Amino acid sequence: MTRLPSRGLLAAAALLPLLTGACSTVVMDPAGDVARQQSSLILWSTGLMLLIIVPVMVLTVLFAWRYRAGGDAEYDPEFDHSTGLELVIWSAPLLIIIALGALTWLSTHTLDPYRPLSRLAAGKPVPKDQRPLEVQVVALDWKWLFIYPEQGIATVNELVVPVDRQVRFRLTSSDQMNTFWVPTMAGMIYSMPGMETALHAVLNRTGRFEGRSANYSGAGFSGMTFWTHSLDQAGFDRWVAGVRRQPMRLNRATYLKLAKPSEKVKPIGFGAVDPSLYDRVVRMCVKPGVPCMDMAHGHGHGAGTNNRPPQPGEAEGALMRDPDEKGTSPHLSAPHGEAPGEQDRGADANRNLTSLDAPVLPGVAAIARG
Repeated sequence: MTRLPSRGLLAAAALLPLLTGACSTVVMDPAGDVARQQSSLILWSTGLMLLIIVPVMVLTVLFAWRYRAGGDAEYDPEFDHSTGLELVIWSAPLLIIIALGALTWLSTHTLDPYRPLSRLAAGKPVPKDQRPLEVQVVALDWKWLFIYPEQGIATVNELVVPVDRQVRFRLTSSDQMNTFWVPTMAGMIYSMPGMETALHAVLNRTGRFEGRSANYSGAGFSGMTFWTHSLDQAGFDRWVAGVRRQPMRLNRATYLKLAKPSEKVKPIGFGAVDPSLYDRVVRMCVKPGVPCMDMAHGHGHGAGTNNRPPQPGEAEGALMRDPDEKGTSPHLSAPHGEAPGEQDRGADANRNLTSLDAPVLPGVAAIARG
């Protein structure tokens, strides 16, 4: 007797199209031109690879059926070569690899995050008189700090940008590597302590879009999200005026409190910002008495964190010492006393590179010199 599906299964099957229809593929339906070009790159790359994958899958089933046992296909045990088949097998993948290589090379340069935008949207170049909006981003534990140097304000876990205006992000981190990602606006970009990275992007329609950390950074990683709001210019100006009325001020002391680990922090606004704060964060000298790193300014990577001056209590590294201060350290394989053959260049010891005093371990007899 056939068992009919239960009513619950039938109801779930009926609701499945409605549930899947409510899903939104943000990466493939972006609101910014950079993310839109990246989604097109994904589609083109996938389509080019399917030119090989689909025929192979179809031919696998076709060959299995045509040359099955008991089939009527011609059996030729002497077959070993076909020039036409070899040309198809090798030329098609080669052409696809060439196309993917050219596409990757062009898109890598066009969508370079450090490169200023040449357009706001397809057929809409960046106006010559439009200045990019600069936003300084600091990844903290476990929240995001956004500083607007031109407006003199700052926010935590809330990013607001005007629509159809290029945004230039300058990114760093307080103490560990993280990844800044607003899927509907642009791709991921890393933020690292003691260094600065850059990202240029734009949003072409108003709305509220999710941003997040895309690099695991500890216990509060799952809550390290924020909302990105895209407003028209008038709405952006009103928002800036509202944040400026906030009584809190972001200075070095406030930053040090803010940098302490905390989870699921609600949006915070600062009505004024210390203009030198971001530079001190990058150069790792926010704390009083800590000397700043000597690093290159501007967009791009600065000096590594190992080039900073030694901190109190730390041993001075060899890179920071003068040549005359560097010496040698004892090692187990070095000859003890005068080296054999030091006075006689023709001695056999000079020819035997294994003639070293092996260290004597407890309970092990000394090995005679070879």
